[in-house]
Amino acid sequence: MAESVEKKLRKEKKPVVEVNRAFCKGCGICVAFCPKAVLQLDEHEKAVVERPEECNACMLCELRCPDIAIEVRSEGQRD
Repeated sequence: MAESVEKKLRKEKKPVVEVNRAFCKGCGICVAFCPKAVLQLDEHEKAVVERPEECNACMLCELRCPDIAIEVRSEGQRD
């Protein structure tokens, strides 16, 4: 029962993915690990959020980024 409540809360609060472009070196690890293809590399070889509506907040991008350039948080959540 607790699991279904957790899923409901996740759906209500949309995840927000932020990329700190100053920290990103364009390695592409986040792009490779994202199961929903939310992130892509742009023409400057920096990660950008292309499909934010597809994010399921799995946190793989944030956890795998060697430059600490990605943050995944809930909509409305502050620092």
